[in-house]
Amino acid sequence: MTEVITFSKALKKLKDVVEKLNKGDLELEESLRLYEEGAKLHKECLKKLNQTKLKFKEIDKKGNVISDHLLGDS
Repeated sequence: MTEVITFSKALKKLKDVVEKLNKGDLELEESLRLYEEGAKLHKECLKKLNQTKLKFKEIDKKGNVISDHLLGDS
């Protein structure tokens, strides 16, 4: 069963992973494990951002005004 995680929680966990890796005091195996976890969290964050961007575009198609700069399409 896959745990559903919010964007905010995934981003917080990703920041924690990066902080631990940047300290540089981990064993190789732990560094690799954290790197893999960070890669998964990064992918999840990007997925959620892209889903949100698509929702904004869908709303825009319904006639609401959304600035391209909010969507990163400038």
